[in-house]
Amino acid sequence: MYLKRVSGPRHVSLPDGTLLTRADLPPPETRRWVASRKAIVVKAVVHGLITEQEALEKYALSAEEFALWRGAIETHGEKALKVTAIQKYRQL
Repeated sequence: MYLKRVSGPRHVSLPDGTLLTRADLPPPETRRWVASRKAIVVKAVVHGLITEQEALEKYALSAEEFALWRGAIETHGEKALKVTAIQKYRQL
């Protein structure tokens, strides 16, 4: 088995004790962003698995879009990332 050389850690430990690895990240060609996929990418950046710049480039996200995801999680938790909950958690 061959391991691809990557810069940075291969896995990080989350506060709840679970491990988040690069294999847990969504594929780069992801076009349908459900709440769970958004949350994994934000967790990976927050806990240092990947950099924010790497996430923006890998997933073709804008800095504003990623900031909205991150803000929603910090303010209301992962449930705020659901499209059906946008009205409920919208910042006024």
